[in-house]
Amino acid sequence: MSEPEAEGSTLLPGYKTEDQSHLIQEAEERSAGDDENQVEKSCDDEGLMKNKEMKPQETMSDMSKRAGQSQILTATRDTLSPKETPSRSHVLSLERVYGRNPHLPVFSLQDLHQQVIFYAGANVGIIYNHTSNTQHLLQGHCHLISDMCVSQDRRWIATADQGSQSTVIIWDSYSGIPVNTLFDCHTDGGVTAIEFSENSKLLVTLGAEQIQRVCVWDWTNETQHPLWSTELNPAFGIQHCITFNPSDSTHILTCGKSHGLFYNWVNENFQHFTLNPRRFRKRNPMGLSQPSESGVLSVSRCVFHWSKPQILATSGGNLVLCDIMDGSIPNQSISNENVKVIQLQQNQITALTVTDRFLVIGNSQGQVLFYDENIRLLTIYDELNLDAIVSISFFKEGTEGFVDDCTSKAKPVIIRNFVVSTISSTVVHVNAQKRLPQTLLQEEYEPIHAVACHPNQPLVVIGNQIGILKVWNYDEKVLIGQRVFKNKKQIQCLAFDPQGLYLGLGFGSGAVDVLDPKTLQSNLGECFQCTEDSIHIITFSLDSNYLATADAGMAVTVFRFWSNEGSLPRWTCLGRYCSHYEPIKDLLFGVHLDSTQPRLLSLGMDRRLVDYDLENSDVNQLVISSGRIEQSAVPMCMAWYPPLTTEHFLLTVSDQYKMKLFNSTTNMCRKTLLGPTYDSPIEQILVLPKSTETDSYYLAFRTEDKVGLQILPVDGNPYKSNAVICHPTGASAFTCSHDGRFIFTTGRSDCTLMSWEFNANVLEAAAALGGDNLEPFLSLIDGGKNGKFYQEMEDFFFYCQIRHQGTDSMEEHKPSDKIPLSEVPALMRALAFFPTEQEIEDMQNEVKFSKYAEMGNYVTDIDLGEFIKLYVNHRPAFGIYKKDLARAFQVLGSCDIMGTPVLNRQELMELLQVRGEGMTEEEVSECFTTLLGLNDTSDEEGCSEHEKSSGSSVSKYSMACAIPNEISMETFVGHILKLPSPPE
Repeated sequence: MSEPEAEGSTLLPGYKTEDQSHLIQEAEERSAGDDENQVEKSCDDEGLMKNKEMKPQETMSDMSKRAGQSQILTATRDTLSPKETPSRSHVLSLERVYGRNPHLPVFSLQDLHQQVIFYAGANVGIIYNHTSNTQHLLQGHCHLISDMCVSQDRRWIATADQGSQSTVIIWDSYSGIPVNTLFDCHTDGGVTAIEFSENSKLLVTLGAEQIQRVCVWDWTNETQHPLWSTELNPAFGIQHCITFNPSDSTHILTCGKSHGLFYNWVNENFQHFTLNPRRFRKRNPMGLSQPSESGVLSVSRCVFHWSKPQILATSGGNLVLCDIMDGSIPNQSISNENVKVIQLQQNQITALTVTDRFLVIGNSQGQVLFYDENIRLLTIYDELNLDAIVSISFFKEGTEGFVDDCTSKAKPVIIRNFVVSTISSTVVHVNAQKRLPQTLLQEEYEPIHAVACHPNQPLVVIGNQIGILKVWNYDEKVLIGQRVFKNKKQIQCLAFDPQGLYLGLGFGSGAVDVLDPKTLQSNLGECFQCTEDSIHIITFSLDSNYLATADAGMAVTVFRFWSNEGSLPRWTCLGRYCSHYEPIKDLLFGVHLDSTQPRLLSLGMDRRLVDYDLENSDVNQLVISSGRIEQSAVPMCMAWYPPLTTEHFLLTVSDQYKMKLFNSTTNMCRKTLLGPTYDSPIEQILVLPKSTETDSYYLAFRTEDKVGLQILPVDGNPYKSNAVICHPTGASAFTCSHDGRFIFTTGRSDCTLMSWEFNANVLEAAAALGGDNLEPFLSLIDGGKNGKFYQEMEDFFFYCQIRHQGTDSMEEHKPSDKIPLSEVPALMRALAFFPTEQEIEDMQNEVKFSKYAEMGNYVTDIDLGEFIKLYVNHRPAFGIYKKDLARAFQVLGSCDIMGTPVLNRQELMELLQVRGEGMTEEEVSECFTTLLGLNDTSDEEGCSEHEKSSGSSVSKYSMACAIPNEISMETFVGHILKLPSPPE
C-alpha cells in the first residue's frame, strides 16, 4: 500500500509501491505445497472469536494455526512478538546470538510502535526487537552469510552464503518462515551480493566464482533456473556489490575496485556498459568546473540516481557521476566525457544510499550527510560519535518536517528515522527530527576465544582478542559488567573456580590474572607473568586451592592459594614444568580416591598422560609421573566419567573418532568405543550436570564447526548423539550453564557467542527410534543384518568354535554360542581388521574385566553379539585411505627416478623387525610366506646365486624372488597384501 504523501513533499519512488498481495499469495503457495490439510485462506474472524477453546491472548497467527490457515497470510508485524516461551522440538535449539558480522549491513524493519532491525551473525539471520529485547533467528545456512537484503516494503528478506552447496533463502519477515530456497544457484563459489527489485518480484545475485555470473531470478516461481544470466569478463576485476535501478528493473549495476558495470537486458539478452574512466573533469560541490587532470577510478560504492539517467559512485572522498546515454555502444566502455567527479570531502566515503530524493553518505569519521539531487549539502549528522560507517538504513515510516537548506528555502519533506552500523559492530538508531542517537547494539568485533559460566548464577563471561571482558546475564539478556585490559590484550582462556569466588584469566602475552567475579578487579593484586608463551588453558581445583595453566610452550604452571593466619591470603606460583614435547590439549583437576587430595592431569599431542603429585610438590619443584596412552591416534581432550559404574574412569577422545575409558588408578584402558563422527574429530568435551527430567547424564562435545550432545553411558551407539553446525568458520571454545540448560559456543573469526538450549527428551526419543540392544550396531555393518558381510561374520565365528575344539578331532563338537578370547584376534583379522598387539591386549582386557568390578570374576569367552559391538567399536572409523598409505611411504621410504615413494625390500624387513611392535625374523618369514602363497619347495628359478646363498631356508629364496627390490605403495597393497586399492 502506498503511503499518503504530504503536500509539497517528495518521496522515494520505492515507497509508492504497488499492492504486493500477489507476492504473499505466491509465497504462500510455495510454503503450503501439497498439504492436504490446507484449508481456505480466509476465515470468519467473528466465528473464531466464538470458539470456546480460544485463549483471550491468542493473536490472529495463533487463531490461523487452529483454523488451518496460512501463517504467512495471517502474519502481521506483531507476529514475532513473544507471547510465551516457544516449544523446543530439537535436541539443540539456538536460543540467542551475541554479536554480529560487522562487515554486513543492518536493515531497519519497524520504527512505529517497536524498534525492530535485521542483521546477521555467523550463519544466522537475526530479527532483533530492541523494544522487547528479543531475537527471532533465521537458521538455514551451512556457511557464513555473505550478503543479505530486504524488500522496499520490509516484508521479504533474502540471505545468501558462499561455499559448497551454497543457498539463497527468501524469508517472510512477519512470520520468520522461509518461503523459497535457491539451491546451488552459483555452483562454483556461492553468492557475493544480492538485491531485490523495486517491486520485490525479482532477485538479482552476483556470484563468487572465478568467472563471476550475474543471475536474475523470479523467486516467486517454482523453478530453480534464473530468468537471465551472464558471465563477467575477468578483465573487469572482482565485482563486490549489485543493485537494481528503482525506476527500471531491466537495469542492474555492479561495482568492483577498478570497474563498474551497468547491465541492461533487451529481449532476454544482457548488454553491459563498462565504467572505467581514465580522464575526468573534477568539480567542486557548487558545480564549478576545474582544470582537467588525469586519474583512475577506484569504485567502492554505487547507486542509481532517482530521477536522472545517471550512476552515482564513490571513490575515496569523491563522488563519481556517470551519465547513461541512450547512444552508448553495448558491451563497450562508457565515454569518459560522460563521467565527472565531485570532491565532496577529505574523509573516505564508506556508505552510500538513496532515500526520499536524497543522496545519503556515511564516512570514515562516523558522519552522515544528506545531499539533494544537485549534490548540494542539506544537512549533516556529525554528533553521533561513531567510527567508520558500514551501512545506513531508513525506516519505512516517516513524518513530515523540514530540512535546512543553505542554498534555497526549506520545503516540507518526509523525514525518516534511520539506523547506522559501524565497522566496530555498533548499531545506532537516529531520530531524524530530534537528532537523537540511541545505541541499539554494541557487539563484539574481534574473535572470541574465551568463555566461562558462573558455577551457581546465570552469568556467562566472554573475553576477546583486544582485551575486552564482558559479563552477560543470560536469563535477562543484559550486559551487567565489562572491563577493558589495555596492557594485557588477547584474552585466550577463562575459568571460574567451583565456588564462584575467583575468575581466572589467561592472556596471549603469557600473563595470568585472578579477578573477583563481582567487581572484575584483582582485589588480591594477583597477576603473574611466568612465561611469554600464550596461555590457552586455565582451570581450578575442586577445593579452589589450586590453579593450573597450560601454555603454547608445552608447559604446565601450577599456582597455590595460601591463607595462613597473620598474613594476607595470596596466590603463589609453585612452578612451571615442560611436561610435554608436543602441544598440550587438555588440563584437568580431580581428586585421589584414597585421600581426596587434589589431582592434576595433562594430556598432550605427544600421546602422554602426565600426573602431577600436588601433595608432595613444593615451590619450584613439581613431582610428576607420565605414561603413553595411545599408539598412533592423537588424543584431543579428556573428562572425568560420571559415576555410572562402580569403577572410576577417565574418558579421552582421539582424532580417530574413538573414545576410551581408562581406570583412574591404574590408567589401564578398559574400553574403546566409537565416538560421534561429524566431519571432524571432537576437540572438547564436557559432562553436563545430571538432568532432573530424565535422571541421566549427557556429554556435550565440540568439533571443528559443530556442537553436539551424547547420551551416557558411552557404548558406540550412533543414535545416542546429535550435533548441529554452530560456527562454520570454526568454533574456538564452549561451556555450559550451571544447571545444564544452555550450552554456549564461541566462533574463532565470526565474532559471535551463541546460546543453545538443550532438550533431553528429544535426544532420548531419537535414540529410542534407532533401536535397542544389537540393532544400532548392525546398522554400522555393510548391508546390515541381511547383508553378505554379516553372513561371513557368522560363518567365521562358527568356524572359530570348530577350530578351538580342533578341526581334526574325532570327538563330537559341542554346540556353543561363544568363542574363547584367544580366538578374537584371528577373527578380527579374518574380517580385514588388523589390530596391533596393543589393540589386541586392549580388546581382551575390555572383555576380561567387563564384570570384574561387579562380580569379581574374569570373562573368558564372548558371544556373537558382544563380538559385533567389539568389532564396530575397535575397527577404524573410516578405514584406511590412500593418502594415509602414501604419507607412510613418503616418511619411511625414498623416491625413485620417477619421483614415486618406494621402500627397499631390505629396509622393509628391518622396519618390521625393529620399529614399533617389532616382529621376529621367523614371524616376518611366516607372514610373507602366507601372504605370497609360498612354501619350502618353491621353485628357485629366477633367483640370483647371491639370493640363494643369503639365507638358510627356502622361504628366504622364495621371498627374494616374489618381492621386488623396490616396493611402491601399489605393489605393497595389491601384490603383497592382495587388498583392493584403498579409497581416495
